[in-house]
Amino acid sequence: MDHSHMDHGHMDHGMPGMGDGPKCNMNMLFTWDTTDLCIVFPSWHISGTGSLIFSLLAIVLLTAGYEAIREVSRRYEAHAAKALEGTRDESDESSSLLGPGRNAGRNAEQQTKIVKAVLYAVQVFYSFFIMLLFMTYNGWVMLAVSVGAFVGYLMFSQSSSTKTVACH
Repeated sequence: MDHSHMDHGHMDHGMPGMGDGPKCNMNMLFTWDTTDLCIVFPSWHISGTGSLIFSLLAIVLLTAGYEAIREVSRRYEAHAAKALEGTRDESDESSSLLGPGRNAGRNAEQQTKIVKAVLYAVQVFYSFFIMLLFMTYNGWVMLAVSVGAFVGYLMFSQSSSTKTVACH
């Protein structure tokens, strides 16, 4: 059926609230084009060379920050393991005499588990945010993520460089 003679000028196919901000170009294929590139949010819009350079530097810092969080988590776990080992030794000795030492050990373990869970949640959120950056499919953004991982590892990591390809 031929619809070329019909007037569709009155029909609005836009998304609610999307007409007010910048036009965002969303690519599903790899590209180096930064025309109308929005990074994660419509408000993070690349409008020129300056905003592109600033955004790429911000992405490098964000990604390096992820490596810092990972290292903080590893160090906290190592510190907590040593501290809990000392608490367990003390609670074993005091439990035979006083009894309350066992509760102090459990409280310390619960607090440690909560802190570790918070650090883990921050890492997961952070890693998925970095995945969203990568999913712009823009070569410049992808390079900035990789450079940020490199810089972050150099600056913060004290452990093995082996990492799975999972998001977190």
